[in-house]
Amino acid sequence: MNRLLPPLRTAMYALRGGFLVRPLLISIALGLLGAVLSSLEETVPALSAWVPTVLFPSRADPQVAQIVLATIAGSIMTVVSIVFAILLMTLTLASMQFSPRILVSFVKDRVTQWTLGIFLGTFAYCMAALPAARFLPQPFAPVATVTGAMLLALTCVAWLIFFIHHISQAISVNQIVDRIARETEEVIDEIMPDRQRYIYDPTGVPFDGNKREVPVDNEVSGYIRYVDTGRLLYLAKAFKLRVRILRRVGHFVPAGVALFRASPEERLDPERARELRSAFDIGPTRTMQQDVEFGVIQIVDIALKAISPAVNDPSTAITCIDQLGRILIRFVNRKAPVSLLCDPPHIVRVIVPWIEIEGLLDTAFDQIRHYSMSDIAVSLRLLRALDDIASTCSDQGIIEPLVTRGRRIVAGCAERLSVDQIEKARQRLSALEARMDPFRTANTGAASPQTDKACRVPPA
Repeated sequence: MNRLLPPLRTAMYALRGGFLVRPLLISIALGLLGAVLSSLEETVPALSAWVPTVLFPSRADPQVAQIVLATIAGSIMTVVSIVFAILLMTLTLASMQFSPRILVSFVKDRVTQWTLGIFLGTFAYCMAALPAARFLPQPFAPVATVTGAMLLALTCVAWLIFFIHHISQAISVNQIVDRIARETEEVIDEIMPDRQRYIYDPTGVPFDGNKREVPVDNEVSGYIRYVDTGRLLYLAKAFKLRVRILRRVGHFVPAGVALFRASPEERLDPERARELRSAFDIGPTRTMQQDVEFGVIQIVDIALKAISPAVNDPSTAITCIDQLGRILIRFVNRKAPVSLLCDPPHIVRVIVPWIEIEGLLDTAFDQIRHYSMSDIAVSLRLLRALDDIASTCSDQGIIEPLVTRGRRIVAGCAERLSVDQIEKARQRLSALEARMDPFRTANTGAASPQTDKACRVPPA
């Protein structure tokens, strides 16, 4: 069972975000409804008594039922073909303008999945009910079933209008970036559930770092999408090993390159190495299962395309910066994931590298800063985002990197902008630097000020 859990979780994540599960279940359910209702109506004729005679004046003529069911089925498939062909073309254009990675979020959109499911389900309903309308051996018209098909057709018309309205909003850049930010916050909440940060000193957990570690190579090239730390800890304890993961979630590991190291050497055999590798989900594309950085990268891609000379849309870049600030505020105010997993206490079993705040800051702001040196509006919004993050955190170890990056922004703008333009940037930088005043006051006169280790993760 333990071996089946990691691949089962991966399969569930993939199916939940695709066009397979929800539309398929809706189609099967409506198809079964059409077959069961038509069969039940033939067995219990009283079911059709409630249908108004205006809809079916001649209840003994199955030709009317056949025409209605066939017409609805054909019309529905025509609408599905046209609408989704236009939708795919629209998504292609949106991916070219913003980022090809946004297609994943559209595929995971539940409204789109429900739309496809309802339309295909209506087609399946009509096709399942169509054989019940027959002339031989005796004429029979499934009146109630055909009425249900007509109601489903009206539902499809109303849902089509709603779907067009939904897509017209969903392809706007504000909605796209907001959806990516919400998904990224959900990942942060999952891997960092505690809202309060704490000072975690890894040196307080003793372990022998001089033991020889045996590298275990990766078998399939791909990105690390998920690490089942619970299973890895269980296996490491059962095998009496210490496992050091060499690359964190989101990194690419070619086949033949070491995925992790284990010690002591004499307790590791090929079978145990295979068991340990089963705790990793490695695939051709990155996902949002545990990868906070991937959500940030998607938003950064949209911002970089917006400020490129070909597009020249600083307003979109500003929107992206606002959402990046929102993600980082959530990140810095959460308890950092534990890097050293122990079982029993004070016996290190697994060493897991997680992304640090400085690494996430570099991913979020460095490229935008580099390409926006000549755009004062984008640079000012970068400084505001840094100040917003600093205003929500009271840790010196976080505010110092924010101030450093603010100084880089102003220094880059000073090379390309005039003195009048740079003055606002200097004012915002001064407000950001003022966040450090309480720490300077506290450290005045101290012989050896201590560095705040909050929010730091020990290196792998």
